[in-house]
Amino acid sequence: MVDFVALFRPLAERSQLLYYIYHLETRRFLYVSPAYETITSRPAAAVNDDLPDLLALVHPDDKAYADGCLRHLLRGSFLEDVELRLLHPDGRIQWLCCTAARVSEADGRTYLSGTIQDTTSAREYRENADRFNKKKNATLEILSHDLAGPFVMMQQLAEFVGEKVVPLQDEMLDGMLRVMKNTCQDSVTLIRDFVDNEFMESANVDLKIERVDLVAELREVLEEYQRSEVNLAKNFLFRPASPRIYVELDNNKVMQVINNLVSNAIKFTPDGGRIEVSVAEEPSRVLITVADSGIGIPEHLMPVLFERFTPARRPGLRGEKTTGLGMSIIKSIVELHKGRIQCQSVENQGTTFTIELPRGEPA
Repeated sequence: MVDFVALFRPLAERSQLLYYIYHLETRRFLYVSPAYETITSRPAAAVNDDLPDLLALVHPDDKAYADGCLRHLLRGSFLEDVELRLLHPDGRIQWLCCTAARVSEADGRTYLSGTIQDTTSAREYRENADRFNKKKNATLEILSHDLAGPFVMMQQLAEFVGEKVVPLQDEMLDGMLRVMKNTCQDSVTLIRDFVDNEFMESANVDLKIERVDLVAELREVLEEYQRSEVNLAKNFLFRPASPRIYVELDNNKVMQVINNLVSNAIKFTPDGGRIEVSVAEEPSRVLITVADSGIGIPEHLMPVLFERFTPARRPGLRGEKTTGLGMSIIKSIVELHKGRIQCQSVENQGTTFTIELPRGEPA
């Protein structure tokens, strides 16, 4: 009979993954691979003595999540790529990615076997990339409004001057004013096309689900807009119902959805108006709302709001162009997360979008 343990041992002994076998009845590790020493800076032989101290290092925000994952596993499920944090006494955060399976023998003995990988460096790289993406997306939206403003003003001035010089019947002057108006309109369109294409291209990438603190992520997005309140002439508010709300989602895509909804609110909210983002949690779901005090959406356009190339598309208050695809892409991203999005609007009072997402954490 083939000894599979012997065949796998060279892999386990050389891998950076920590392989382990844990006996549930005695609550002891029967085996840990040498990677234990790399991950914990402790000898592998001390694993059972170290276990209470290691469990005490689990981040406070991750303890309930870890307990839920363990209950899920003990019911006979397989867990893959569960990410947990260890909070060391010096304040250092260490990220561990865990995979585990429950194995029951005929004699009644039960084991947990699996792997643990230190993903701290990869996680920090990913968080920096997500932070850059959020900043980039918000900056693009802010710049698009800042840059479009002067062009719209020049276009309006050209139209005003054009009306005043009609009695002159000067074809050359009329032509110059026409060029000025068309150039301004083309420039506004070019700016919006660039931002819209960025959103549509990144929306086509497959989902990468991870557990994130939604409050922290949303606050980071809103802070970019709050820093530009004076230039955008809007008031941006963020109202979380709890200090921390954890949910499993594709962080980059959901933040792009929020960016797009905030950008739409900017386009249809007059100067001095209010744009508010809030987030709350329920046992099985989280609710994100983006509300504004803008011009609202006509009632007859509400049924077609989320259609591709929707007839509900309208230019912004500054003449910003729209492709009619933004809302359909937002709806698709939300539905890929097994969520839903709803809209309530009253003309000349404002619009509220509500996104409902499942928490996605083990019970």
